[in-house]
Amino acid sequence: MAEPRTDHLSLDGDGARTDGDRTIGQLVAQASQDVAALVRAEIALAKAEIKQDVTHGAVGGALFAAAAVLAVLAGIMICIAAAYGLVALGLPPWAAFLVVAAAFLLVAALLVLVGRSRMRRVGPPERAIRAAQQTLAAVRPSDPA
Repeated sequence: MAEPRTDHLSLDGDGARTDGDRTIGQLVAQASQDVAALVRAEIALAKAEIKQDVTHGAVGGALFAAAAVLAVLAGIMICIAAAYGLVALGLPPWAAFLVVAAAFLLVAALLVLVGRSRMRRVGPPERAIRAAQQTLAAVRPSDPA
């Protein structure tokens, strides 16, 4: 980044500029260069921060994905353990696994019913449509009937 200038406008006794002084145009040009350099430095800093945040986010997302895979595997193991628990209670293995599968189907059916009721609540974006119609009405020229 450019160093700020410290020389000042000075006049000699007759009111004329001395040789070492800069014109207003030069000062404005220097100020615009300084502002441009400052903006470039701020953009570079923002890029560096965003890159670091994206890296942290990617690592966090990968860890969440690994946790989800392990949770699914644990869920499968719990289901198998539940079925073998029913076998230990005296059910034949086929019946125990059938009971566990039926329980899953029951939960899935309940989730479908709840999901369907939620989907029925979804409608068109009425406020956005109304706002778009108002905008179009304001932009269109009125008919001189």
